[in-house]
Parts: sequence; structure tokens; C-alpha cells
Amino acid sequence: MNQSLLVLPSHAGVDEAGRGPLVGSVYAAAVILPEDYHLPGLTDSKKLSEKKRDDLAIMIKEQAKAWAVSFANIEEIKQYNILHATMRAMVRAVANLTIQPSKIWIDGNRVPTGLTIPAEAVIKGDLKVAAISAASILAKTARDAEMYALAKRYPQYGFDKHKGYGTAAHLAALQQFGVLPEHRQDFAPVKALLMQGKLFV
Repeated sequence: MNQSLLVLPSHAGVDEAGRGPLVGSVYAAAVILPEDYHLPGLTDSKKLSEKKRDDLAIMIKEQAKAWAVSFANIEEIKQYNILHATMRAMVRAVANLTIQPSKIWIDGNRVPTGLTIPAEAVIKGDLKVAAISAASILAKTARDAEMYALAKRYPQYGFDKHKGYGTAAHLAALQQFGVLPEHRQDFAPVKALLMQGKLFV
């Protein structure tokens, strides 16, 4: 157990992954950890290598008292905008827990509406609260799995490398091959190409 991280076994941690990319769903996870968890190296998913995240994700699922991963798809992102779609994914993740927590800790500075359990936003919570760190890892690995699946369908876009973020390589692929149905049409670089009629054929 990492003694520097706060843990209360009746509390759930919630975090998201995939707000910034130009393609695919946004993911959220909720995790309730036991007091005696053993997850060496547990921290914010962004500070871990992909292999370490993958290894920890397996251990989290084995050790957690309860965990759930949910998402909001590109249609919801377009309808509600990325912030509110992310909030919807978070509420779903909490609702899908098999154990109801007494309180929810949410990474960031905003608590989603629609929660029926007391909740508190924790800025940089993925560095402070063990359950949020664990949730960040489950959300990130689920989001990456979607990108690997997209990479198999559309290898020319390089989703396995840039994970859908607006890198130079991704923008060049968009320019060359066009906008996919899975791209977020209201995100500025995608929207600009759509206005030019650049659709994937």
C-alpha cells in the first residue's frame, strides 16, 4: 500500500480519460479499494508507462471491492459537448458499481449533476487519493483499448501511436485520408476539414 495516498474503504474514486482527443468515446471509471490494497507504484495514470498501467489495471480489478468503467460515445459528445458527456460517463460509472459507496471522490474541480451519493471534487486527486489513481488507470486503459481497435480498422491513421490526440501525424492523416465516422465532428480541426468536404471514403 502506498502510504502517501489517502484511502477509505467505503469511498469510491472517479476519474476520466479521453477528453482531449479528436476521435472516439470519453471514458470514466469508478473504483472502491480495500484498506489493505497492494498496488506498487499506484499514481496518476499519466505518470506511468503503458506497460505499468496495463499491469496495474489487472491488479486493480483483482483487488478492488468494486469497479466499473463507462463511456459516452461521439454522438453524446456532439449532443452535450465534451464536458457534459464526460460528466454523464462518470455518473454511469458510479451507477454501475456493485457496491454503493458512502461518498465519491472525483478528480478535478467539478461534481457531475445526477449523482445520488455525496460527492466531492478533489483537484489533482489522481495524485492524492488511491481510488482516484486506480480509476484513472482503468479509464485510460479502456480508452486506449478503443484506440487499438480503431488502429486495426484504420491503420493509416496511427491511432495506436497518438491515441487520437491532435498530433502532427494525426492531423496529417486527417488531411490525407479524411474524417472518419468515429471522429468528433464538433472539435475544431475535424470541423474545419468537414467544411472542406474531406470525408473518409
